[in-house]
Amino acid sequence: MTLPITAATAALCALLLLGTAFDTVRQRFRLMLPHGDGGDARLLSATRAHGNLAEHAPVVLILLGLLEQSGADPFALRLVAGGFALGRVAHVWGLYHPRPKGPPPARSAGVLLTWLTLLVLAGWTVARLA
Repeated sequence: MTLPITAATAALCALLLLGTAFDTVRQRFRLMLPHGDGGDARLLSATRAHGNLAEHAPVVLILLGLLEQSGADPFALRLVAGGFALGRVAHVWGLYHPRPKGPPPARSAGVLLTWLTLLVLAGWTVARLA
């Protein structure tokens, strides 16, 4: 396989997407809602966990693939990909374990790791273009 780091990260994202999609559908059946969240916190958490991953994963995977194909350091790419994966799992975990006040720490950590990953990959890609 020519892009093993990107492939492994994509496979993990696919599994997370399937899990969050399954739970979103399960919550919709529980509430008998064809769309929207009906004001239900569990359905809102499920849809946001799924949607947020679907929003961020494609850009990360494209940048990982471009960097991996261009010969970027595989160890560093593994670290960045691992940080992204950890961030996505933490984000999902945090959405499923809400707190009465304020964002759950796992959700906040997941957001920060995701944004840091995007910043690092974007900067690294631009630097390799220069």
